[in-house]
Amino acid sequence: MPKSWTPDSWRQKPVRQLPTYPDIQALEAVETELKSFPPLVFAGEARSLKKKLADVAAGRAFLLQGGDCAESFAEFHPNTIRDTFKVLLQMAVVLTYGANCPIVKVGRLAGQFAKPRSSDTETVNGVELPSYRGDIINGFEFDEASRVPDPQRMLKGYLQAASTLNLLRAFAQGGYADLHQVHSWNMGFVASGPQGERYQEMADRIHDALAFMEACGVTSVNTPEMGRTDFYTSHEALLLPYEQSLTRVDSTSGDYYDTSAHMLWIGDRTRDPDEAHVEFLRGVANPIGVKAGPSQTADGLLKLMDTLNPKNEAGRMTVICRFGADNVEKHLPQLIRRIEREGRTVVWSCDPMHGNTIKSSTGYKTRPVDRILTEVRQFFDVHQAEGTYAGGVHFEMTGQNVTECIGGAFEVTEEGLSDRYHTACDPRLNADQALELAILISEMIKQERSNGAAIAAAS
Repeated sequence: MPKSWTPDSWRQKPVRQLPTYPDIQALEAVETELKSFPPLVFAGEARSLKKKLADVAAGRAFLLQGGDCAESFAEFHPNTIRDTFKVLLQMAVVLTYGANCPIVKVGRLAGQFAKPRSSDTETVNGVELPSYRGDIINGFEFDEASRVPDPQRMLKGYLQAASTLNLLRAFAQGGYADLHQVHSWNMGFVASGPQGERYQEMADRIHDALAFMEACGVTSVNTPEMGRTDFYTSHEALLLPYEQSLTRVDSTSGDYYDTSAHMLWIGDRTRDPDEAHVEFLRGVANPIGVKAGPSQTADGLLKLMDTLNPKNEAGRMTVICRFGADNVEKHLPQLIRRIEREGRTVVWSCDPMHGNTIKSSTGYKTRPVDRILTEVRQFFDVHQAEGTYAGGVHFEMTGQNVTECIGGAFEVTEEGLSDRYHTACDPRLNADQALELAILISEMIKQERSNGAAIAAAS
């Protein structure tokens, strides 16, 4: 890292997607207060995640990243956190079956409060107001007072993130993640689903494996690892004053870490190597994600790698691909070929959500499940063709029974979107849709692994 980097050097760069606070003194007072708060995560935890992501890059593990599009202050509740954690555990179990390898679980939780917007303002009934940028910045209600950026919201965001992390750690280490319990939840999904028989064989095989281990004397009572799991947090590092305020020097390594989350990512709108968001993240030692959409060129991605990971450290970089169904083959191969030719080590992950947003006939923004699945399938197909490893998936999802994405085995229709459409930003998969996708993706991974083994045996 060049010596010129400091936690505030981003302030000397052009910046996008940041709010304009009307009271600078109030902003500075909040930043000062946040700097005195304890870290939300610890450097050792971030290093642990980096090691696991290095395994993903090498094909020895698979990344599952998912959670809310934007966490809501108003909907903050332990049951909501529990249900999202629960469905991620369920997904991880079925993916483990397909991948036959560890699943690295990373939630979009405990900090995913800010959202980039396509316009600085929005107009409703002839009234123009600043766009809603997430609860950590301003309010969703369409009135002048709510839409004024308020730095005090950063303090509330920190406190909710701290509470969320406390609960997640308790769930992950306190027995809620017991493998037998997670499997029983999945059996419930198979039994109640309209296409349950399609997934019964997988459920039976997992059941047989657990029964075999128990017969051999391996239980959560005598093997604590059966009852706990590692779980990490992530969010888009969009609100840089907040991220800088939570950046600390690790006493053991002397490196800077952004202690707001284990993993941070840069969005498709803020990934210019010469601008503020890249400048900030190049100096922290956390694992970093970069969203890559249709506008991402191979040269541009390589420049990002040079800037964010000049030492080519395994586990440091995750490329989160978001092209849209039927566009993957048009854009992804050139990125893979360039990165492979240059010998760079990255995790390739698929975000099938953001490129597949449509407006329904009933006026709701939605995402068809079949298009989401199509993009994931194309992602796997391209990697298989290129001889590289499809390393992960990235979903906007919730553990709640919402009706925001159309399709799936439980068949949410366009007419049914209004039943439980709760998101303030982007439509999310509900618990059943997320688990169904995990089951289908596990089959893709299993096929990928089988094909890879066959090729290796023939060569």
